[in-house]
Amino acid sequence: MKLEPFASVDGHSFAASRADVLKRFGTPRYQGRNEVGLDELDYGEIVFRFQDNGRLEEITAQAAVLHLGAVAVPFASLAAFVREHDGQAFERAGFVVSPGFGLAFDPLQPCWVTALAAHCLGEWAAL
Repeated sequence: MKLEPFASVDGHSFAASRADVLKRFGTPRYQGRNEVGLDELDYGEIVFRFQDNGRLEEITAQAAVLHLGAVAVPFASLAAFVREHDGQAFERAGFVVSPGFGLAFDPLQPCWVTALAAHCLGEWAAL
């Protein structure tokens, strides 16, 4: 996974609308509302989650290795990397959340990483 914090995941921009995603990827394997009230478009290897107003909130994808600029971090080392390089990192509901890198992940669920839009960090902190 190539992450540009708060901007894009593997070239998929956080400025994309639901219609943009549907046009680019077609019909998802699953679409519906998740347990936290976000609308999901699940394509198997990548999941897009939207607020009711259509704003993209999260992009979750498989990331055996996370690329942050010139740095490549294997999933197995991601928790330690985040704790070392993001002094604002915290844990919620089993997830390590990194405001500095704009991501959240469950270390026990390899290799899924969720990239976060900047506007949703407060929701994670409030959990």
